Amino acid sequence: MLMRIWRGITPEEQADAYLEHLQQTALPVLAEQKGQRGAWVLRRMQGGQCEFQVLSLWDSLKDLRAYAGKQPERAVYYDEDDKYLLDME
Repeated sequence: MLMRIWRGITPEEQADAYLEHLQQTALPVLAEQKGQRGAWVLRRMQGGQCEFQVLSLWDSLKDLRAYAGKQPERAVYYDEDDKYLLDME
């Protein structure tokens, strides 16, 4: 089993809106993926910003690549992510 960890940072005042955005975009897509065994969102407020971490469990690298592409360590972004995130890898 593999764990994929993604990290993003928003301004503190956009944290709740971004969490809702994740719940409407990334999390439903993750839940539908073959070999995906769960996803969790962690968030931490610090210094006027909110750090998000999305942890997802996968049965295999093959399943993870079917979602994330040939370079599964790279971020997968969704429409309007740039509206919330301070930096995109």
